[in-house]
Amino acid sequence: MEQPNTKPATPQTASRNDALFERAKKLIPGGVNSPVRAFKAVGGTPRFVQRAQGAYFWDADGKRYIDYIGSWGPMILGHGHPAVLEAVQKAALEGFSYGAPTEREVELAEEIVRLVPSLEMVRLVSSGTEAAMSAIRLARGATGRSKIIKFEGCYHGHADALLVKAGSGLATFGNPTSAGVPPEVVQHTLVLEYNHLAQLEEAFALHGKDIACLMIEPIAGNMNFVRASVPFMKRCRELCTQHGALLVFDEVMTGFRVALGGAQSVYARSIPGFKPDMTVMGKVIGGGMPLAAFGGTRAVMEQLAPLGPVYQAGTLSGNPVATACGLATLREIAKPGFYEALGERTRSLVAGLTQAANKAGVPFCGDSEGGMFGFFLLGQLPQNYATVMTTDSPAFNRFFHAMLDSGVYYAPALYEAAFVSSAHTAADIETTVDAAAKFFAAA
Repeated sequence: MEQPNTKPATPQTASRNDALFERAKKLIPGGVNSPVRAFKAVGGTPRFVQRAQGAYFWDADGKRYIDYIGSWGPMILGHGHPAVLEAVQKAALEGFSYGAPTEREVELAEEIVRLVPSLEMVRLVSSGTEAAMSAIRLARGATGRSKIIKFEGCYHGHADALLVKAGSGLATFGNPTSAGVPPEVVQHTLVLEYNHLAQLEEAFALHGKDIACLMIEPIAGNMNFVRASVPFMKRCRELCTQHGALLVFDEVMTGFRVALGGAQSVYARSIPGFKPDMTVMGKVIGGGMPLAAFGGTRAVMEQLAPLGPVYQAGTLSGNPVATACGLATLREIAKPGFYEALGERTRSLVAGLTQAANKAGVPFCGDSEGGMFGFFLLGQLPQNYATVMTTDSPAFNRFFHAMLDSGVYYAPALYEAAFVSSAHTAADIETTVDAAAKFFAAA
C-alpha cells in the first residue's frame, strides 16, 4: 500500500498551497468560496486539492492525505468510484443541461422514495440551502402559518430566515447572526436549545397555533456530532402532531450517510411508527455533484407549483449529470452489507482514537452512526451547543495541525462532523490512530 508523504515542505521549498492562497485572496473574499475552507478557525494555509482517489486526496504540493471530510459527506463510496465515474462520463457525453425533464430525474426520485418510507413525493434542487429554504416556504404555505422552530447549533443553510441565534430567554425569538439579514426577516424564527424538553414544551404552549414547522438536524453535524435524544425526538413528533405543525428533518448531512433510510430510520428503531412530515436531503444523493431534494407526504408536496400555490423553481434542478452521479451512488450503497461494513469501520476509528486518548490521560469522547462520526476533547458527550462550546479549542487546533502534518485531514474547525467512506481501509484507520496516539502522548 502506498504510504502517505508526511514530509513537510522545507523552508527553501516554496509551497504551491501558499502561492495559490495568496492569488485567491486577491480575487475571492477570504481566498475561498465557502468560509470554513479558509482555515481561519485553526490557523495556517488551506490545502488546495489537486486530485482525489478512494480515501485520499493530494494537495497542490503533491502531499497525500487520508480524507475524513469527503466533500463534507457526499463521498460515501470514496473518490472516483468506478461505477459512479462510468455513469457520470456517459451522462456528460449526452449533454450537460437541458432545462427540460429527463427519465433519470424520475429514476432518482423513485429510488429516493423507495428507500425512505416517509416520502411519497420529492422535488429535486441544487443545494441543501435551496432545499431547506424551499421546505420552510412549503411548510408555511401548506399550514397557513408563519412561525418556525429551529435549534441552536443546527445549521440549515444560509437562507436569511435561518441565520439566527437564540434570544435572551426561554422561547424567545432570535436575532440575526449575519449582516444583511434585517431583524424583521427572523422575527418568526423561534430558536430553542437542542435536547431541552422544557423549552420545547413551552414553545408549543405559547405559540403552537402559529407554528408552521419544527426543523431539526436529528444528528447535528454542525456542532460536531450531537444526537437528539430519543425522548426529545419523540416529544418533537408528538407536539407537532398535536398542534398541527410539520416535523421537518434536515437530513442533508445524515441522509443515506448514517443508514440507508437516513437518521429517521435510526429513530424508528426506538419509536414505533416514527416518521417526519418532510425531509430535506443533499450531499450523498448527489454523490458529490450539486444536487439536493426535499420531500414529504403527497398532501403537502402537492401544494407546490405547478399543482399548488407555493412557488419554487430552478434552472439546474434535476441536472442530468448530477442525477446520474446520485443514482449510481444510491445503487451502490443499497447493496447488501454496505452499511454494516461502513459502520464497523467507523466505530473502529472512534474506538481507536478513544483508547489512544484514554491511555494518555487526555479528555476525549466520540460517537458515530453509519459513516458519520465526531469527537470532543471533553469527558462526556455533549447534548447541546453550549456544552460543545466548552471544548478546548486551542487543544483541538494543535491536534488538527499534528494530524495534518501526519497526512490525515479532518475538518479545519472544531464544530464539524467527519466522515468515513467505504474506500477507507483498516490500514488507513490504523495510520490515523497511530498519528493521534503520538499527539496525545506528547500533549
